[in-house]
Amino acid sequence: MNPPASPSESGGFVTLARVAKTQGRHGEVAADLLTDFPERFDERHRLFALNERGERRQLELEGFWPHKGRVVLKFVGVDSISDAEALISSEIQIPASERAELEEGANYISDLVGCMVLASVAGTEGERELGPLHDVQFGAGEAALLVIGEGRNEILIPYATEYVKHVDVERRRIELLLPEGMLEINAPLTDEEKKSGR
Repeated sequence: MNPPASPSESGGFVTLARVAKTQGRHGEVAADLLTDFPERFDERHRLFALNERGERRQLELEGFWPHKGRVVLKFVGVDSISDAEALISSEIQIPASERAELEEGANYISDLVGCMVLASVAGTEGERELGPLHDVQFGAGEAALLVIGEGRNEILIPYATEYVKHVDVERRRIELLLPEGMLEINAPLTDEEKKSGR
């Protein structure tokens, strides 16, 4: 199974990066990548910046290069530190219609988030509704983690071939087949367990 690709989507746009800080003296910004396809910046000259107030403006990409785990972006007309400061915390986006084609069996995180997750346990009958998919986390191990629900009800399940029975993005459903005991391991601690320190 292919891991989910990571651009997140909002309002018909896909976020490729988030501006973290200014970089240099000529309007460059350093951004955290939120895409599995950073090389596509070569093909994308028209980008959009969505600021924290929800205002979106069109930008033209002049150049980009990797730097210390981030990508440095230089936009046409953003030529000073003060110009660059206006972009801090902005999401760098493209229209959703322009996102990269994925290979068969792969899905964008934005298509998975919000899907209802249902699980059946090996050796038992019936299906249990776990809740909506809240997020997908990377970096905790070989497989990405499905974050189901929020807060005290959060459950983490590896997004692995042996656990994912079916993904139906159109019907907004993810069906899992889990080994016995996995849901108990991933269940939130009860108040009693928290008090006893287990």
